Amino acid sequence: MTEFWCTKTWWQMQGEPIDCFGANCVRYSPSGELLAIATIFSSIQIYNPGTREHVASLPARGRSFAWTPDGTRLFSGGGYEDPTIREWDPLTWKQVGLPWEGHTTDIRAIAINPAGTLVATASQDGHVRLWRLSDRQNIGIFEHSSPVYSVTFSVDGRHIISGGEDHKILEWEVPKSVHTKILADTTARHACVTGDLSTAENLLIQEIHTDANDHTSYAHRSFVMARKHDWDQALEDAIKSLSIQPSITGYISLGIALCGKGLVMEARIAFDVASLFTNKDSNTDHFLLLIKAIALFNADQHEEAMLLVKELAAACPNTDILACRVVETYLRVQLGTKASRHDEAADHFTAAVNAGALSSEFIQTYEDLTVKSFVQLFGWDLEALFLTAHQKRCQAFLLAGKPDKALEAHKYMMDTIDEFAKASCLVWSNAFKQECSALFAANGDVTLTARDYDRAIELYSAAITLNSASGTVFANRSKAKLGKMLWMEALLDAQKVVELDSSSYLGYNLKHAALHGAQLYDEAIKAFQTMFSKLDDAPDIQTRELRQQYLRPFEVIDAQLENAPLRVLDTTTGLLCDQEAQINAFKMSTEYKELLSSTIARPDLRTKRIKEVVRRNLQYAMLSHRWEGREPLLQDIQGKSVYDSELDSVGGMTKLRSFCKTARGAGHNWAWSDTCCIDKTNNVELHESVNSMFVWYRHSALTIVYLSDVLPSSKSGALVKSAWNTRGWTVQEFIAPKVILFYQNNWTLYLDDRTPNHKESVVIMQELQVATGINRSAVVAFRPGMDGAREKLHWASARVTTRQEDIAYSLFGIFGVRLPVDYGEKQDKALGRLLQEIVARSGDITGLDWVGKSSEFNSCLPASITSYRVPPCKLPLLPEDEIHSSVSSLRKTVTVDFASNVYTQLRNMSAPRFATQRLHLPCIAFNVREVRRVRSPAPETQFTYRVKADRLRSLDITTEETLVQFRLARPIAQKFILVHPWDRSLLELPDFVEPSDFGDNSEGEEDHGMSSSSLSHDWSGDYPGAEEVVDQGSRAFRLLVRLGQPFSAFLLAQQRSGEYKRIASDHDIIGQVNDVRDPMDIRTIEIL
Repeated sequence: MTEFWCTKTWWQMQGEPIDCFGANCVRYSPSGELLAIATIFSSIQIYNPGTREHVASLPARGRSFAWTPDGTRLFSGGGYEDPTIREWDPLTWKQVGLPWEGHTTDIRAIAINPAGTLVATASQDGHVRLWRLSDRQNIGIFEHSSPVYSVTFSVDGRHIISGGEDHKILEWEVPKSVHTKILADTTARHACVTGDLSTAENLLIQEIHTDANDHTSYAHRSFVMARKHDWDQALEDAIKSLSIQPSITGYISLGIALCGKGLVMEARIAFDVASLFTNKDSNTDHFLLLIKAIALFNADQHEEAMLLVKELAAACPNTDILACRVVETYLRVQLGTKASRHDEAADHFTAAVNAGALSSEFIQTYEDLTVKSFVQLFGWDLEALFLTAHQKRCQAFLLAGKPDKALEAHKYMMDTIDEFAKASCLVWSNAFKQECSALFAANGDVTLTARDYDRAIELYSAAITLNSASGTVFANRSKAKLGKMLWMEALLDAQKVVELDSSSYLGYNLKHAALHGAQLYDEAIKAFQTMFSKLDDAPDIQTRELRQQYLRPFEVIDAQLENAPLRVLDTTTGLLCDQEAQINAFKMSTEYKELLSSTIARPDLRTKRIKEVVRRNLQYAMLSHRWEGREPLLQDIQGKSVYDSELDSVGGMTKLRSFCKTARGAGHNWAWSDTCCIDKTNNVELHESVNSMFVWYRHSALTIVYLSDVLPSSKSGALVKSAWNTRGWTVQEFIAPKVILFYQNNWTLYLDDRTPNHKESVVIMQELQVATGINRSAVVAFRPGMDGAREKLHWASARVTTRQEDIAYSLFGIFGVRLPVDYGEKQDKALGRLLQEIVARSGDITGLDWVGKSSEFNSCLPASITSYRVPPCKLPLLPEDEIHSSVSSLRKTVTVDFASNVYTQLRNMSAPRFATQRLHLPCIAFNVREVRRVRSPAPETQFTYRVKADRLRSLDITTEETLVQFRLARPIAQKFILVHPWDRSLLELPDFVEPSDFGDNSEGEEDHGMSSSSLSHDWSGDYPGAEEVVDQGSRAFRLLVRLGQPFSAFLLAQQRSGEYKRIASDHDIIGQVNDVRDPMDIRTIEIL
């Protein structure tokens, strides 16, 4: 009987005892969930101590047993008849493996060390035996003078305490060398180390014939088969070993064999399972991970293997660092051998040499079991590895075209290796140095291409010294000296090229470059002309075609003027010039002569210099200002200088002169003003100017903003009050340019802000944002395009223009469109054409979000830009957690088919489009069944109606239009519907962004800090969690949830022809469906 006692009182028994017919030994499992009792009837009974329920019965004969610290094994000791140790699995309560034999009589006690790696047993035969748990091997015997009755480990596991019949307690030290040996020392193992695989295989076959259940021999033969690349046999042996008895050696052999078969995922699993057999022994863990890394590497998992070795080297104790370095060295050599590029190979071999494990002393003296195991398992030749890494490193540098690095590596190798190694590689060393000598000239070409001119000169000089010089070598050294700006030295080499081959154009080309660098322009031009004649007279077509590859300044000039105004003012002379006059003025400059002498082939880097000179001479400044009364027109100043006193009487001339002087003071030769640089009597030129003005401002070197109503004494905030902010054209004039400066009415800098670019002035940009409502980031880094159309329309909504059509024309450049200019068409038509183009090209219908009066162009468009003064309708987004909750609720009441059908219908809807001023609008329609006028505080000219529609909650609409009231009981012939304009962003599909088709493609994205506009709005960031939605089923339910949220609606009235017109409202119409589970009327409606 087994009784339970309270340890707090020591005298009170807890619960009912367990009737077990006598107990020799009682032990709780480490978790306390099980209780094992060795009974006098030669069995071990397992109980649940909480319920007293019997769990299992083990046929173990004896009076002793012990649990492993992790509770995964139970060990029992047998009695007189069976003095063996048996291992039990608590998951199945079955015996694991064969009994452990060694004792000759009754085993009286069993103990397991705290690490769970060693087992100590005490027997009446007078012996305490020490066993290693990983391989069940007896690794130590301690003798008593009489039978031993008890045994235990010290807390730190370093000592064994035992007591017996002689009334003595003895203490034994646990041997330090008892850590797990994965690979046992055998004759077969030594044969593997020496490379005698056939002998090793035969020895292991004999061991298997002797004991067919020897799982270790099968595992070892698997290693030998792997060495022989017989992967099928290796895998078969590994599986056989594990079928006999699972062990760390068996799983290692399985992992290696699977890697050899290319089954990397299965191999990882095998190595992971092997780690369960290390018993948390750090040395074994590290060794196992190194083997795993090598096996994965051999399976072409190079990055994973190298990362594993590096992490292990950083984490392992000092005693294992050298083993990690040996593995890293070997793997680096293998990576270098397999590298596709010589530079990459050189890096790997250098890393191998620098790993710190390459020395002849190390190879000769390091006898660690770990390193020997690498030789056994993988056939490594560590002695050859040392010399191989060095030689391959030298060769890699040589093949990479770096003879200096190769010679440096060669010297380091010769200084490092011993005399015996030097003698063995003498032939290789001499041949290697000869190759280096032969490659000096060739590698001079490489360094010249890399613009390492000093090194190139050194290499070419070495080649010439070795009598390997030719015209090509002299030419290349001349190029290197040109790169160093050693003009006269380069000229000498160029002359040598001419002497060696007078018919070649190359020598004269180099002479021209050297003479130009020395600023001997006349001689340079002569040399260049001679070069052209040589090209023209060349016998082969390929050389003659080189004549066409040379870049003239005129090509760059044309490119520079492509996006420039048609005419500008010369800030020095004050004369109005067209582009031809600009070019002629440039040709008269001293700089042009230097540029002409610089004419070069396109591949040459100095093309950039030509472009810079052309840009500097042709760049222009633009004026942004407010027209005030009479301004000087083109006809006023044509053929005259703006500085002439005879023009003093022309209105606005003082402003124009001050602008030109300010531009000239800023270093600009040319200036443009909209007052006099456009011939407004020429409709073709006027059309081109209106459509190109944004581009001109964009490509200007400087835009000067003149604030005529800001006094010099003004403080911060004056910019906000300036009338300049109220004009329509000035929006594009301050967002398009890259550089802008604000001037007060006396032509001094606003606030005396000396910042080179006022777009970089925080104070001024903050003022501008307050004045215009345009975000500072948009001002600084604006890109034209149709995205964000509603916001851009809002920017212009409070601005005015002298000609009402200009409010629309001034937005052409901002939206990146080119449209006809037709003064007299009125604002609603001009604005309608612009909005129609935006919808047609981008599908963006945010421009339909307005309040006010409808346009005669189309009832869905506003009659005036002022309808956009009200900020865009922004309805709150549903938080992601609420979306998930709503989706979960819908799934309980809505079928997947219904949700998917709605989703598919909406996804297949075509984009909104215009045709002959008719808007074809995809939407969800709701039939209006009642319109009833209600009282409201609205002005007398406006009426408020309560509208009820199918599947929608009732809503109020305020409009200036008079609606016919009706209800179901009193219907009318005219039909009204409320529509939810379809927004494809609700589908949560990825956006496909295309570059803007606006004529500003000469600049990269990095110039502006913003992405180019797309042909469809970028909705990817509108809804949280959108990127996580990957399947249509989830998107469908999420769509239903969003369709149930409030939306901005339109009220449409059907016309007699069947089309509809929008009823304009003075407030946003916000609708919301009653139940998204109801069928939906999805269609495209034609609106007049």
